[in-house]
Parts: sequence; structure tokens; C-alpha cells
Amino acid sequence: MTRKSIKEAILTFLKEAKKKSFSMEELAQQLDMQKSTDYKLLIQTVAQMEREKLLEFNKRGKIKLPLSPIVIEGTFRGNERGFGFVTIDPEEPDVYIPNDQTNFAMNGDTVLIDIVKNADPFSDRGAEGKVVAIKERSIQQIVGEFTAFPPEEVKETDLYGVVIPKDKKSAQFKVYIAADGIQPVDGSVVIVEITHYPEKEYASSLEGLVKKVIGHKNDPGMDILSVIVAQGIPTSFPDEVLEAADKVPDHISEEDVKDRRDLRDQQIVTIDGADAKDLDDAVTVRKLPNGNYFLGVHIADVSYYVTEDSVLDREAFERGTSVYLTDRVVPMIPQRLSNGICSLNPRVPRLTISCEMEIDTNGTIVDHAIFPSVIQTTERMTYSAVNGILEEADSTLLEQYQALVPMFVLMKELHEVLENRRVQRGAINFEDREAKILVDPEGTPLGIELRNRGVGERLIESFMLAANETIAEHYSRLKVPFIYRIHEQPKEEKMQRFFDFAAVLGILVKGTKETITPKALQKVILEVEEKPEAAVINTMLLRSMQQARYSEDNYGHYGLAAEYYTHFTSPIRRYPDLIVHRLIREYGSSQSEKVQTKWAEQLPEIADHSSQMERRAVDAEREVDSLKKAEYMAEKIGEEFDGIISSITKFGIFVELPNTVEGLIHLNELKQDYFHFIENQLALVGERTRQTFKIGQKVKIKVVKSNPETREIDFELLEAEDIPSLEAPSHQKRRRKQPAKHTERKNWTKEKPAKKAKKKAKGKKPFYKSVAKKKKGGRKKG
Repeated sequence: MTRKSIKEAILTFLKEAKKKSFSMEELAQQLDMQKSTDYKLLIQTVAQMEREKLLEFNKRGKIKLPLSPIVIEGTFRGNERGFGFVTIDPEEPDVYIPNDQTNFAMNGDTVLIDIVKNADPFSDRGAEGKVVAIKERSIQQIVGEFTAFPPEEVKETDLYGVVIPKDKKSAQFKVYIAADGIQPVDGSVVIVEITHYPEKEYASSLEGLVKKVIGHKNDPGMDILSVIVAQGIPTSFPDEVLEAADKVPDHISEEDVKDRRDLRDQQIVTIDGADAKDLDDAVTVRKLPNGNYFLGVHIADVSYYVTEDSVLDREAFERGTSVYLTDRVVPMIPQRLSNGICSLNPRVPRLTISCEMEIDTNGTIVDHAIFPSVIQTTERMTYSAVNGILEEADSTLLEQYQALVPMFVLMKELHEVLENRRVQRGAINFEDREAKILVDPEGTPLGIELRNRGVGERLIESFMLAANETIAEHYSRLKVPFIYRIHEQPKEEKMQRFFDFAAVLGILVKGTKETITPKALQKVILEVEEKPEAAVINTMLLRSMQQARYSEDNYGHYGLAAEYYTHFTSPIRRYPDLIVHRLIREYGSSQSEKVQTKWAEQLPEIADHSSQMERRAVDAEREVDSLKKAEYMAEKIGEEFDGIISSITKFGIFVELPNTVEGLIHLNELKQDYFHFIENQLALVGERTRQTFKIGQKVKIKVVKSNPETREIDFELLEAEDIPSLEAPSHQKRRRKQPAKHTERKNWTKEKPAKKAKKKAKGKKPFYKSVAKKKKGGRKKG
């Protein structure tokens, strides 16, 4: 018998036996392993199983199964410092897992945990747990840079080299490459398939095979491509998907427009950014005889070409969304469709789904119609051109588009009506400063400029919001299965923190944490709009909000103060919008019980997967922005800038520059005093000088470090705006010495030289040499 089969036999016997414990002799007798060689193997197997906590000895030295703890399943989220949190329910607080209780779980793993300390609501301390088992590994592949071992080391260890992951959440691991797969050259960026996970003695080590070489680290654009691949975003379409796209006609036939309302004689325009190629929305506005406004929103009918359960549809579902990065777009559907037959290009017929609305002078939508259509846009307008026309700043534009100018003026008028309506009902408007990073053909950042949201951008936003709300309300009232874009009410504990913080600043928020309305929060923002506290309040309120997501249940949109909301207007780049179009088409022909049952079963998975893919895209976009900003600031070392404090933590001060670049002033660099962190006010206060740093405070900094690899930018404080001092808390005891470096950025995978020397003196071999020895008998998976 092998040790594995003995292990299985022991477990089966102990589980099925009526007795709870057995001596070694009884176990040997029951398993017929009384011969000396068998008995010795049995003892070794039992010892191993005890180490693995598969069985244990009672006080009398008898073998028994361990008592099963009450385990809960959740998703592990690892921190760079080794500890983590497990999400059991998105509606409930996460469970903290100390770094010695993770059981070698990695970020994203599905784990079983045991609660060792319950939450304490009085001290605001969450529950603490330990990982007892890893049910499913999330990370199957890792993207990183390969470093080759010398030939003699390859021969000795049977390993080609080591890969350092590009993903920051996995950066503490080293992946040793077995000499069985592709042998890349030194400096290659590769995809590694993981074959062995961390285990005791090798907590930060993995082993794998190189499955694909993406390119070399010095290739242009490789930095962004590495992020895309590391996030699991596909970089190319499968051949069968491209072949399916090639079969789609590139022009409209008479058969296509049958049973569609023909709107080709209407004055309809697209308004987008100058560099946009996938134009999926077009609009028209006119005044009706009764004084109301007529708004037509016409959206590319992608669902006509991307049919249900086709290869194009399955690929679009998997991707979930297009991903817009600094110098490229990773599209949801092949560009032959997104930039071709599905794009509402000027002066050519295109198939659309239309939502026409009649809106009164108060902004109320009093009538609407939803139907398949065919349009032919009059012009392809840009935001800058529309803004120039509305500002009457460019006579050339006014002359060039004189036939359209009256409609643009009316659009601005309608936008203001709709915007006022949203403000009156309590929609929360956070001013979001978005930056555009300018790069050369090689991907090198040349500059960072703020995106200016003029009337052109805002009026399109108003029209799309109106259409999305109208579509959502229409199908909600029909009581048919549908997909919604929801934004739930803030969680009570987060709202309470916001209330406490606002109270410290002398701001009274009307309402309770359980029933706070968007209008009450909107009022707070408007009250502090011109005050120094504005940035602080905006930051804290944003942190208190929940994340918007897709759902088959309509919970409304808290931030927009909208009872009904969906995503209908971007089917070229968002899968939920494509599904909304498909539902409109299907419910237009049948609302039978069979049809409704089908969608009731499918929509929960579609909503959940779409939300996950959206978060993946946002993570990739943020990471690329951080990368390019760090690369840009690396050329600014030693330069001085004015900025504003954007966040305060116990390890330092984050400062945001006018170009949206954010950097850190380390706490240990503030030499003038010892600073206490006042959490409820997000402030640092000097113990001796009472010098105070708070969010929103103006500062002058010097750039001292910028590392594109880690995305970290460090600043040195030169000057700070004088603000009223706070009292340092007397109950806080001063530590003897501040850490040399703040813990948030410490590289926990590096050992101190003294520790390394100590290990070497003990004769402990590096991981990869140990693996080479183990290969003869096989290496156990972690």
C-alpha cells in the first residue's frame, strides 16, 4: 500500500467506526497492517496525518478524528504585509485573518475559516478568524518578469529560473520555474501556470511552468500589456470569434430595416470625444407645440448582430466590458463591429433601439416610446465643437454647423431643466477630477492634463441618464425579469463615522444613519462648497458610499436619487447594456411565462459576472494610470510643486498635485516633531508644537522618489498652510522610536542579511534547491 492509500483507509475507518478512538495496535489490527514493515509505514503515516491535523491523539494516547470546527466559507483578500481579510457576505464586515493564521491562502482564494474572536461592537473591532482549509485557488496563472539561473544552477536544481509577479498583490511571492516547459530568455515577461502553492517552510514561494512568453521587458508598451495580462483580461480574440465577426455584413440591407421605425429623415447627431471610434449613442431634441421638449436617444442595436449564445455573445459575456487604458482599448466585441457596422458613423444608415421621451418644463418625463429603429446621423460632433458653439467662442464653428446650432442651444436648455430636476430630488454630485495622460508612440508619458467637462459632456450625460431611468421604470412596471444598475444606501457603520467626522468640523447632518436621504447629503456638499472643509467632506462622504453594481433586483440608485435605473446606452462596450437591448427585443415579441422564467434564471449570473468584470477593468485602468503617473514623475525628481493634502494615515500624508498625481510624505520624514494620528478627524498633530495636518490643507512639496515598478511616489514637505491647531491626545503614549520605514510599504519578502547568514550557517538550502531534492519523491501541493 502507498502512504496515500493508507491515509485514505485510516480516515474512512475512523469516520465509519462506532468507537471514537483507537490505540495504534487496534488501528493496525483493523487495517491488517501488523507486519513489521507495514506497522512502521502505518506509524509514519499517522505521524504525518497528525502534522497535517487530519487526526489527533487524546490524553490516553489514542488516535481520533479532530473535532470539526464550525467553518464558514468566504473569499480571502490578501494584504502585502501578509495578513488578510475574508469576505463572507458583501453586506457584512470582513473577518480579519492574522498573518500567522492564513494557512498560505492567496488573494482571491475561496477559503473555509473558523472564527476565533467574535466582533466587539462597543470597540468597533471586527471578528478575527483563521483559515482552516483552502477550498479553491483563485490564482492559476501569474504574469511576471523572468530571471534565468546560470546553466550550472539549472543542472543542479532542475529549475530554469525565477519569476517575480507583476501584480502588486502577489509581489511578495517568488515563482520558481520548473525545467519542463518553455525556456524563456532573461528579462522575458511570461505567463506562468502554477503547479505548486505556498506551504510550510516556503510561505512565499511557488513553482510553475512557463506557458507563454508575452514579450521582453524592454519592448514598447510591455508595461501596460503586463498589467492587462496580469488582470486576466484577454489581449486578443479567438479565431472563431474573428471569423464570426467577418461574416457580419458591413452595410444595412432592406431586410434589416423591415419592422423598424424609419427615422433617417430626422436631424440626429452623435457627440463624443475627438478620439472616440465606437459611437454608440445619438441624440435629437426639438420643442413640441405644447411647449414640452422632445428628446430622442438612439442607441446602436448591437444585439441584432451579437445574437444570443453565439460565439460573439459568449466572448462578450466573458469580457463583460471594454477596457480603456492610456494608449489603447481592449474591446468587448471585435473592432470590425465596434468601429464598423455597430458604430453610428455619420451619414450612413445604422440599426438602433430608440427611446423617445416627452419632457415638460419641470424635467418630468410625461410620455415615452421604446422601439427598434433605423437612423442616419447628420453629423459626428465632438464635445469641444459643441462647447465652442454653445460658448459662441468660435465663429468658424458657428458658420460650419449653422443648421444645427438651434438644436444645440435647445439641448443646453433641456439639459439645465433635467439637471435641476435631479438636484431637486437630491442627486449627489461629486466633482470628479479626471486626468488624461498623454504618451508618445512608444508609450512614454509626455504630460498629464485634466479632462474639462463642459456643457457638451454634461448634456449628453443628462440625456443618457434620462433614457436609462425611462427604460428601467418601463420594464419594472411591466414586472418582467430585468437587469438594473443599483447603488444601495450607505452602510450604517460607515454613515455613523461620517456623522462623527462632520460633527467635529461643526457640520450638522440632518437624518439618522439608518434613514439618511441623498438630499440631506447633497445639502452638506452644497453647504461646504466654498469652504476649506469641502475637500475633506467630499473625501469622507465618498468613502462612506457603497459601490454601484448590476442586479436582477431593483433597489434604486442612491447616488442619483433615482427609484429606477439601468444601463441601456453603451451596448458596444458594456455587456449589461447589450442584455437590456436583448430583453427589449424579446419582450417586444413575447412576455410569456417561458420567456420570463428563462431570463429569471439567467440574469443573476449575468449581473454578478458583469459587476466582477467591471471591477477588474477599473483595477486595470487605475493600475495603468498609477504606472504612467509614476513614470512621468520619475523625470521630475527634485522639482517643487504646490499641492493639497488628500488623505492622512497613521504612516504619513498623501498629497495630490493639480495634475491629480498623488504622492506620500512619510511620517518619519516629519523631523520637526513626533506626530499623533487623530483617526476621527483624519489629522496628524505634533506632540510638542501642536502643528496640525488635515485633509484639504495646502502644501508645497519636492519630489524625492518615483518608482513605476511599485507605482509609489514619495514627496518631501517644504511648506504647509497655517491652520488652527488641534490638541494631541493625552491618552496616547509615545512610542520610543518611530519605524525606519512605514509598514505599508515594507517589503516583507526580503530577509535581513543577518537572518540570511544565520540560515546559511545552519545549512538551510534555498527553496529551489530543496525542491530539486524533493522532485525525486514528488513535491506535495500546498
